[in-house]
Amino acid sequence: MARPHGRKIRQQVKELLKNPDRQTALDRLAQIPDPQLKGHLFFFFYNRNELIRFRSVTAMGHLGFRMGENHMEKARDLMRRLMWNLNDESGGIGWGSAEAMGEILSRHPGLAAEFDSIMFSFLDPEANFIDNPQLQQGILWGIGTYAQAAPDRISAYRASLIVPFMDDKDPVKKTYATRALNHAGRLDPDTLSEDLLADQTKIWMYTGWTFETARICDLIRETTKQRNAR
Repeated sequence: MARPHGRKIRQQVKELLKNPDRQTALDRLAQIPDPQLKGHLFFFFYNRNELIRFRSVTAMGHLGFRMGENHMEKARDLMRRLMWNLNDESGGIGWGSAEAMGEILSRHPGLAAEFDSIMFSFLDPEANFIDNPQLQQGILWGIGTYAQAAPDRISAYRASLIVPFMDDKDPVKKTYATRALNHAGRLDPDTLSEDLLADQTKIWMYTGWTFETARICDLIRETTKQRNAR
């Protein structure tokens, strides 16, 4: 249970996560001492409001970057805690942890060099494969966010771990996988099935501070347009 002062800060964090102005919210969150902010952001990973949950992930990404710049070992500890949350032995669900890992990796190349292999191992049946469908969504979203910032880090092998999810029955996982491959420059429309090319299923996808609709057919069309413009 949060102490009186802790409850006040937690409420402050919640109000900032509700702020529609992304930069203002992140700037004010950065004024809260890192150790306190970290605990409250973990708390909001489990908020009932999906927008607040995702915004806490974004804020954790910025916090991880600051820690990596100022206290690298503390940043490593943060990454290890996120990894532990995804471990069966942690006893928790782990929601938000993979997404936060992706956010941090996308912002701090030093941490990415140390930890991005762990992120991909969660999709590898020969490594640390996670079979929980909800966590798989988070892993694919996190990898897509990382791929957007560092497409050169997505090797052919790493892309091959994402490809199977494009045939998943879950439209969220399919769309997140398509997004990740698109950002990585590893999506080849010529190799895709007619069903995928015509898939107009809409999902709500978090894009950094808001939700937007996304469709696989639009992501593929974007890839084709970019390739033709070269």
